[in-house]
Amino acid sequence: MQALLQSLTGADYLFLVRIIENDFSFTDNRSLSLLLLHFEESGTPEARDALCRQLEHEIRYLGSADMAYLARKLAGMPPGVAFREIIEDVARFLDVDLPGAFSDEALLRAVVEGYVAAEVERMSPVEQRAMLEDLGVGSEQAMAFLSRSAGVFAVPALLQAFGHLVVDGLIKRVVFGAIGRIIGRRLSQELFAIVAARFPWWMRWIGPAAWSLSIGWTLIDVQGPAYRKTAPIVLYLGLCLLRRDQEADQHFGEGA
Repeated sequence: MQALLQSLTGADYLFLVRIIENDFSFTDNRSLSLLLLHFEESGTPEARDALCRQLEHEIRYLGSADMAYLARKLAGMPPGVAFREIIEDVARFLDVDLPGAFSDEALLRAVVEGYVAAEVERMSPVEQRAMLEDLGVGSEQAMAFLSRSAGVFAVPALLQAFGHLVVDGLIKRVVFGAIGRIIGRRLSQELFAIVAARFPWWMRWIGPAAWSLSIGWTLIDVQGPAYRKTAPIVLYLGLCLLRRDQEADQHFGEGA
Protein backbone atom coordinates (compact mmCIF):
# COMPACT_ATOMS: atom_id res chain seq x y z
CA MET A 1 0.00 0.00 0.00
CA GLN A 2 2.86 2.38 0.73
CA ALA A 3 3.93 2.68 -2.91
CA LEU A 4 0.47 3.91 -3.87
CA LEU A 5 0.10 6.18 -0.84
CA GLN A 6 3.49 7.74 -1.58
CA SER A 7 2.30 8.71 -5.07
CA LEU A 8 -0.71 10.69 -3.84
CA THR A 9 -1.13 14.46 -3.76
CA GLY A 10 -2.12 16.80 -0.94
CA ALA A 11 -5.71 16.81 -2.21
CA ASP A 12 -5.81 13.00 -2.08
CA TYR A 13 -4.46 12.96 1.47
CA LEU A 14 -7.05 15.51 2.57
CA PHE A 15 -9.86 13.49 0.97
CA LEU A 16 -8.73 10.26 2.67
CA VAL A 17 -8.19 11.87 6.08
CA ARG A 18 -11.68 13.40 6.02
CA ILE A 19 -13.17 10.01 5.12
CA ILE A 20 -11.26 8.26 7.91
CA GLU A 21 -11.98 10.71 10.70
CA ASN A 22 -14.40 9.21 13.19
CA ASP A 23 -14.95 10.18 16.81
CA PHE A 24 -16.47 6.80 17.66
CA SER A 25 -13.64 4.39 16.91
CA PHE A 26 -9.98 3.76 17.61
CA THR A 27 -8.84 5.89 14.66
CA ASP A 28 -6.28 8.50 15.75
CA ASN A 29 -7.84 11.63 14.29
CA ARG A 30 -5.47 14.01 16.03
CA SER A 31 -2.33 12.31 14.75
CA LEU A 32 -3.72 12.15 11.21
CA SER A 33 -4.66 15.84 11.24
CA LEU A 34 -1.31 16.93 12.65
CA LEU A 35 0.65 14.79 10.19
CA LEU A 36 -1.42 16.13 7.30
CA LEU A 37 -0.82 19.71 8.45
CA HIS A 38 2.90 19.07 8.82
CA PHE A 39 3.08 17.65 5.29
CA GLU A 40 1.12 20.56 3.84
CA GLU A 41 3.41 23.06 5.56
CA SER A 42 6.75 21.36 4.88
CA GLY A 43 6.24 19.03 1.92
CA THR A 44 9.33 17.08 2.95
CA PRO A 45 9.83 13.37 2.17
CA GLU A 46 9.99 12.73 5.91
CA ALA A 47 6.60 14.38 6.45
CA ARG A 48 5.10 12.39 3.58
CA ASP A 49 6.53 9.15 4.98
CA ALA A 50 5.07 9.78 8.43
CA LEU A 51 1.65 10.65 7.01
CA CYS A 52 1.60 7.61 4.74
CA ARG A 53 2.54 5.26 7.57
CA GLN A 54 -0.28 6.64 9.72
CA LEU A 55 -2.75 6.46 6.84
CA GLU A 56 -1.89 2.81 6.25
CA HIS A 57 -2.27 2.09 9.96
CA GLU A 58 -5.72 3.69 10.07
CA ILE A 59 -6.93 2.07 6.84
CA ARG A 60 -5.83 -1.36 8.03
CA TYR A 61 -7.61 -0.73 11.32
CA LEU A 62 -10.83 0.27 9.58
CA GLY A 63 -10.82 -3.08 7.80
CA SER A 64 -10.93 -4.83 11.16
CA ALA A 65 -13.83 -4.94 13.60
CA ASP A 66 -13.17 -3.00 16.79
CA MET A 67 -12.97 -6.06 19.04
CA ALA A 68 -10.68 -7.90 16.64
CA TYR A 69 -8.50 -4.80 16.49
CA LEU A 70 -8.35 -4.61 20.27
CA ALA A 71 -7.54 -8.32 20.58
CA ARG A 72 -4.65 -7.99 18.14
CA LYS A 73 -3.38 -4.94 19.96
CA LEU A 74 -3.48 -6.60 23.38
CA ALA A 75 -1.71 -9.67 21.96
CA GLY A 76 1.09 -7.49 20.61
CA MET A 77 0.10 -8.20 17.00
CA PRO A 78 -0.26 -5.56 14.28
CA PRO A 79 -3.72 -4.11 15.06
CA GLY A 80 -5.24 -4.32 11.63
CA VAL A 81 -5.81 -6.52 8.60
CA ALA A 82 -3.78 -6.77 5.42
CA PHE A 83 -4.73 -4.31 2.68
CA ARG A 84 -5.47 -7.22 0.35
CA GLU A 85 -8.13 -8.45 2.77
CA ILE A 86 -9.73 -5.01 2.77
CA ILE A 87 -9.83 -4.92 -1.04
CA GLU A 88 -11.37 -8.39 -1.19
CA ASP A 89 -13.90 -7.50 1.52
CA VAL A 90 -14.97 -4.33 -0.28
CA ALA A 91 -15.24 -6.29 -3.54
CA ARG A 92 -17.69 -8.66 -1.85
CA PHE A 93 -19.64 -5.71 -0.46
CA LEU A 94 -19.84 -4.14 -3.93
CA ASP A 95 -20.63 -7.53 -5.51
CA VAL A 96 -17.57 -7.47 -7.77
CA ASP A 97 -15.93 -10.72 -8.86
CA LEU A 98 -12.15 -10.51 -8.58
CA PRO A 99 -9.59 -12.34 -10.71
CA GLY A 100 -7.13 -14.84 -9.26
CA ALA A 101 -3.84 -14.18 -7.52
CA PHE A 102 -2.70 -10.71 -8.50
CA SER A 103 -0.92 -7.90 -6.73
CA ASP A 104 -2.87 -5.55 -4.45
CA GLU A 105 -2.71 -2.89 -7.16
CA ALA A 106 -4.11 -5.27 -9.77
CA LEU A 107 -6.97 -6.11 -7.42
CA LEU A 108 -7.65 -2.40 -6.87
CA ARG A 109 -7.94 -1.85 -10.61
CA ALA A 110 -10.22 -4.86 -10.89
CA VAL A 111 -12.53 -3.57 -8.14
CA VAL A 112 -12.95 -0.16 -9.77
CA GLU A 113 -13.29 -1.40 -13.34
CA GLY A 114 -15.57 -4.28 -12.34
CA TYR A 115 -17.82 -2.03 -10.27
CA VAL A 116 -18.08 0.58 -13.01
CA ALA A 117 -18.96 -2.05 -15.63
CA ALA A 118 -21.61 -3.60 -13.37
CA GLU A 119 -23.18 -0.24 -12.56
CA VAL A 120 -23.42 0.76 -16.22
CA GLU A 121 -24.88 -2.64 -17.11
CA ARG A 122 -27.59 -2.12 -14.49
CA MET A 123 -28.76 1.08 -16.21
CA SER A 124 -31.54 1.04 -18.75
CA PRO A 125 -30.55 1.51 -22.43
CA VAL A 126 -32.03 5.00 -22.28
CA GLU A 127 -29.89 5.88 -19.24
CA GLN A 128 -26.79 4.36 -20.85
CA ARG A 129 -27.25 6.38 -24.01
CA ALA A 130 -27.93 9.60 -22.08
CA MET A 131 -24.81 9.10 -19.97
CA LEU A 132 -22.58 8.49 -23.00
CA GLU A 133 -23.98 11.54 -24.77
CA ASP A 134 -23.49 13.62 -21.61
CA LEU A 135 -19.84 12.56 -21.67
CA GLY A 136 -19.43 13.87 -25.21
CA VAL A 137 -20.22 10.81 -27.32
CA GLY A 138 -22.29 11.52 -30.43
CA SER A 139 -25.83 10.15 -30.52
CA GLU A 140 -25.21 7.82 -33.48
CA GLN A 141 -21.91 6.57 -32.04
CA ALA A 142 -23.55 5.89 -28.68
CA MET A 143 -26.44 4.00 -30.30
CA ALA A 144 -24.06 1.96 -32.46
CA PHE A 145 -21.96 0.95 -29.45
CA LEU A 146 -25.01 0.02 -27.37
CA SER A 147 -26.34 -2.10 -30.25
CA ARG A 148 -23.17 -4.16 -30.59
CA SER A 149 -22.21 -4.30 -26.89
CA ALA A 150 -25.08 -6.66 -26.04
CA GLY A 151 -25.25 -5.17 -22.56
CA VAL A 152 -21.59 -5.80 -21.73
CA PHE A 153 -19.52 -2.80 -20.68
CA ALA A 154 -16.01 -4.00 -19.88
CA VAL A 155 -13.60 -1.08 -19.53
CA PRO A 156 -11.20 -2.30 -22.28
CA ALA A 157 -14.10 -2.37 -24.76
CA LEU A 158 -15.17 1.12 -23.69
CA LEU A 159 -11.61 2.39 -24.12
CA GLN A 160 -11.38 0.92 -27.59
CA ALA A 161 -14.68 2.51 -28.58
CA PHE A 162 -14.36 5.96 -27.00
CA GLY A 163 -10.82 6.56 -25.72
CA HIS A 164 -9.50 7.67 -22.35
CA LEU A 165 -11.28 11.02 -22.09
CA VAL A 166 -14.77 9.55 -22.19
CA VAL A 167 -13.93 6.46 -20.14
CA ASP A 168 -12.15 8.52 -17.45
CA GLY A 169 -15.27 10.65 -17.12
CA LEU A 170 -17.46 7.57 -16.94
CA ILE A 171 -15.33 5.91 -14.25
CA LYS A 172 -15.19 9.04 -12.11
CA ARG A 173 -18.92 9.61 -12.45
CA VAL A 174 -19.77 6.11 -11.28
CA VAL A 175 -17.14 5.98 -8.52
CA PHE A 176 -17.82 9.39 -7.03
CA GLY A 177 -21.54 8.74 -7.32
CA ALA A 178 -21.04 5.55 -5.28
CA ILE A 179 -18.90 7.32 -2.69
CA GLY A 180 -21.56 10.01 -2.34
CA ARG A 181 -24.33 7.47 -1.87
CA ILE A 182 -22.31 5.50 0.68
CA ILE A 183 -21.30 8.39 2.93
CA GLY A 184 -24.45 10.43 2.35
CA ARG A 185 -25.40 13.64 0.55
CA ARG A 186 -24.46 16.12 3.29
CA LEU A 187 -21.07 14.61 4.10
CA SER A 188 -20.12 14.18 0.45
CA GLN A 189 -21.06 17.75 -0.42
CA GLU A 190 -19.06 19.06 2.54
CA LEU A 191 -16.09 16.90 1.62
CA PHE A 192 -16.13 17.97 -2.02
CA ALA A 193 -16.40 21.62 -1.03
CA ILE A 194 -13.46 21.39 1.38
CA VAL A 195 -11.11 19.65 -1.03
CA ALA A 196 -12.12 21.73 -4.06
CA ALA A 197 -11.66 24.99 -2.14
CA ARG A 198 -8.14 24.01 -1.12
CA PHE A 199 -7.15 22.36 -4.40
CA PRO A 200 -8.99 23.78 -7.44
CA TRP A 201 -7.18 21.35 -9.77
CA TRP A 202 -8.92 18.50 -7.93
CA MET A 203 -12.34 19.67 -9.07
CA ARG A 204 -11.06 19.93 -12.63
CA TRP A 205 -9.71 16.39 -12.33
CA ILE A 206 -13.02 14.87 -11.22
CA GLY A 207 -14.82 16.97 -13.86
CA PRO A 208 -18.55 16.41 -14.38
CA ALA A 209 -18.52 13.52 -11.91
CA ALA A 210 -18.89 15.99 -9.05
CA TRP A 211 -22.18 17.25 -10.41
CA SER A 212 -23.56 13.80 -11.17
CA LEU A 213 -23.96 13.14 -7.44
CA SER A 214 -27.53 14.41 -7.65
CA ILE A 215 -28.32 11.33 -9.75
CA GLY A 216 -29.47 8.25 -7.83
CA TRP A 217 -29.24 9.74 -4.36
CA THR A 218 -30.69 6.65 -2.70
CA LEU A 219 -28.25 5.81 0.08
CA ILE A 220 -26.44 2.53 -0.49
CA ASP A 221 -27.48 0.06 2.20
CA VAL A 222 -24.43 -0.49 4.39
CA GLN A 223 -24.76 -3.34 6.88
CA GLY A 224 -21.53 -2.63 8.73
CA PRO A 225 -20.41 0.91 9.62
CA ALA A 226 -16.83 0.13 8.58
CA TYR A 227 -17.95 -0.10 4.95
CA ARG A 228 -18.85 3.59 5.04
CA LYS A 229 -15.10 4.09 5.37
CA THR A 230 -13.42 1.17 3.62
CA ALA A 231 -15.54 1.15 0.46
CA PRO A 232 -14.97 4.87 -0.34
CA ILE A 233 -11.27 4.52 0.52
CA VAL A 234 -10.77 1.50 -1.77
CA LEU A 235 -12.72 3.11 -4.62
CA TYR A 236 -10.82 6.38 -4.28
CA LEU A 237 -7.42 4.68 -4.09
CA GLY A 238 -8.38 2.71 -7.19
CA LEU A 239 -9.11 5.98 -9.00
CA CYS A 240 -5.75 7.37 -7.91
CA LEU A 241 -4.04 4.22 -9.16
CA LEU A 242 -5.70 4.57 -12.58
CA ARG A 243 -4.61 8.22 -12.66
CA ARG A 244 -1.03 7.23 -11.82
CA ASP A 245 -1.05 4.55 -14.53
CA GLN A 246 -2.33 7.01 -17.12
CA GLU A 247 0.26 9.63 -16.16
CA ALA A 248 2.99 6.99 -16.42
CA ASP A 249 1.74 5.97 -19.88
CA GLN A 250 1.73 9.60 -21.03
CA HIS A 251 5.25 10.12 -19.70
CA PHE A 252 6.43 6.96 -21.45
CA GLY A 253 4.81 8.10 -24.69
CA GLU A 254 6.47 11.51 -24.48
CA GLY A 255 9.86 9.90 -23.92
CA ALA A 256 9.52 7.43 -26.78
